[in-house]
Amino acid sequence: MTTPWADPACPRDDRVEALLTEMTLEEKLAQLGSVWPGVERVSGNVAPMQDVFARHTDFPAASKHGLGHLTRPFGTKPVEPADGVRHLAALQRGLRETTRLGIPAIAHEECLTGFTAYRATVFPAALAWAAAFDPELVERMAHAIGTSMRQVGVHQGLSPVLDVVRDYRWGRVEETLGEDPYLVATTGTAYVRGLESAGIIATLKHFAGYSASKAARNHAPVSMGPREFADVILPPFEMAIRDGGARSVMNSYADVDGMPAGADAGLLTRLLREEWGFEGTVVSDYWSVAFLRTMHRIAATDGEAGARALEAGIDVELPDTLCYGEPLAELVRDGTVPEHLVDRAVRRVLRQKAELGLLDADFSPDIETADGPVDLDPPAHRAIARELAEQSIVLLDNRTGVLPLAADTASIALVGPCADDPNAFFGCYSFPNHVLPHHPGHDNGVETRSLLHALAAELPGTSITYERGCPVKDADRSGFDAAVAAARGADVCVAVVGDRAGLFGGGTSGEGCDAEDLSLPGVQAELVAALLDTGTPLVLLVVSGRPYALGAHADRAAAVVQAFFPGEEGGAALAGMLSGRVTPSGKLPVQIPRTPGGQPGTYLHAPLGGNSQGVSNLDPTPAYPFGHGLSYTTVAYDELTVSSEEMATDGEVEVSCVVRNTGDRAGAEVVQLYTADPVARLPRPVTQLTGYSRVRLAAGEQRRVTFRLHADRLGYTGPDLRRIVEPGEITVMVGASRTDIRLVATVHLTGPVRQVGHDRVLRTPAHID
Repeated sequence: MTTPWADPACPRDDRVEALLTEMTLEEKLAQLGSVWPGVERVSGNVAPMQDVFARHTDFPAASKHGLGHLTRPFGTKPVEPADGVRHLAALQRGLRETTRLGIPAIAHEECLTGFTAYRATVFPAALAWAAAFDPELVERMAHAIGTSMRQVGVHQGLSPVLDVVRDYRWGRVEETLGEDPYLVATTGTAYVRGLESAGIIATLKHFAGYSASKAARNHAPVSMGPREFADVILPPFEMAIRDGGARSVMNSYADVDGMPAGADAGLLTRLLREEWGFEGTVVSDYWSVAFLRTMHRIAATDGEAGARALEAGIDVELPDTLCYGEPLAELVRDGTVPEHLVDRAVRRVLRQKAELGLLDADFSPDIETADGPVDLDPPAHRAIARELAEQSIVLLDNRTGVLPLAADTASIALVGPCADDPNAFFGCYSFPNHVLPHHPGHDNGVETRSLLHALAAELPGTSITYERGCPVKDADRSGFDAAVAAARGADVCVAVVGDRAGLFGGGTSGEGCDAEDLSLPGVQAELVAALLDTGTPLVLLVVSGRPYALGAHADRAAAVVQAFFPGEEGGAALAGMLSGRVTPSGKLPVQIPRTPGGQPGTYLHAPLGGNSQGVSNLDPTPAYPFGHGLSYTTVAYDELTVSSEEMATDGEVEVSCVVRNTGDRAGAEVVQLYTADPVARLPRPVTQLTGYSRVRLAAGEQRRVTFRLHADRLGYTGPDLRRIVEPGEITVMVGASRTDIRLVATVHLTGPVRQVGHDRVLRTPAHID
């Protein structure tokens, strides 16, 4: 006879309560823990302080009472997909057969640039998704990632990153979706929908404030007031939970105004659960529970650290059980920690296991594909990767019209450290850059082409001379002379500079790879200057994980292009853009600074945050603004209409315009809606993105774009820390970037000041006719 908790016909919550009553304290705590098998055999860190906390784990002993999570069975070392399936099935079978209750574990993996596994598709980095301004495409990508994970037995993905960029020097900018909370929210929510639609639990991170660390240092404290926190940092998480259906949240490592997120009940319980209604699990970022003792120093023992985290609302300790095991059990037994807090967290974990089918009596860990080929990089996934790479390329400047390259271009000098390195297209959480550096002798596991090889295939009749010039990071100028000679002898020089993603100082971008300033790494800026001095028309192509200061080169280069780690299809996408086969349509999700030292440089600032002549001698105006991106065609904006000149503080208006492709080739335009509040109770941003829509246009075609703007979208956190919509004049602007505003109107908000909460309107829908 099947026990009630193992019967899928019974209501989920009844099953959970029936199981909970059968569990011992040790079995309950086991569901709140995790094991990272094999991490002790990894040379080098793929998580912070791994060398300190990782330990040899006797899996049978560690899981004798059961197990909540299995950490990265595919993402720890290179393993052939079919072998990984069999290994994971064996671990799950062991839990079924050797523990008293026989409950399988939730297997989780990283999945930011695709499933972080050997031979899985490497999609563009998150910052590139944002540059595409195409949530529907991001949703398709995330669904593809999720299908790969589900077919090998994985249940949870530790993505997306919803941290809003506050300082470009932070190493993890590449993992973010840019500097605007609405762009981050809509793109991140699309990712969540895609992943969840494939049956994978999406994990929002890093909740919250992590990206605003002092001096952009990883894990550094965050000094931020409650208004900025509420209006900039929190909205992406709120939308991804409410509209995206995210089922898990991961805490931030940092403390905000002295309070570590991992011990903050106000954040993890009162806001997240009681106000927002979140019902999923909160999982700790790797070793962040132990960090409450070792890094934040707010606990004297591992048990105390576990107690602080559990009380705050962290349900599962990742990636290994250090504090939620016996150290916490002792405090429960002596009455220091109430057992109902343990039960609260266990209920949440068991609910998810019930939803995943892990509690069902007939659950089998065996995957049907285990004995056949497992293709984690199928053509359909590569096609999505190619489309996203192409849409994310941002043409910053084309002063002389050198792009697309003329058909009669006889010779090209391709110069720079990123020109013949396919791994230059990958982010720090891609398997080739995240794991493979610790396992020499393996290829990338997926077919990749550098720009050199892709451009040779794209332009078979053109002579291409390649010179590296210099490395990405080191001050080695020995290749300058050969690079300069190649440029002098060519019709056009393409300089490919930027980053190499890595971890904890092993790269120039990525986790723990923070920058002192925004100069191009190493001596790359000197190389660019030397190439410009040759007089040969120069296309400056930056492939990076963060924006670098380009003001010194922008006015001298014939063209400037920005690509944010475009993934395994990046070479072909960039070659197609240079040749003209691909018409660029990406827009900047982060500004490109003019000088390397002005911090912070994000666009979302009050009047005194911008250039304030007569007040400060420092001008933070960027080289290229938020939302900027050119094309090989031109688009005209006209016929602005607003459905009403007045809008109640609980009402809405329609804002529409016609966009027309006035060029001779097809293209796409990202129509951007901005608003400004000229007079408010508190200083408001000079401009703020309120809506956007990617519009595809054939040559000569015109379409009308209509935004439905609700008054809630104009709300902000007022003097008493309540979110309000207040009457007054609002400026409505439509254009091609934050500064390229084509159409302007005024709307008057009328009626009383209105307080709004979690049920407010979060989106500005757009319709294209």
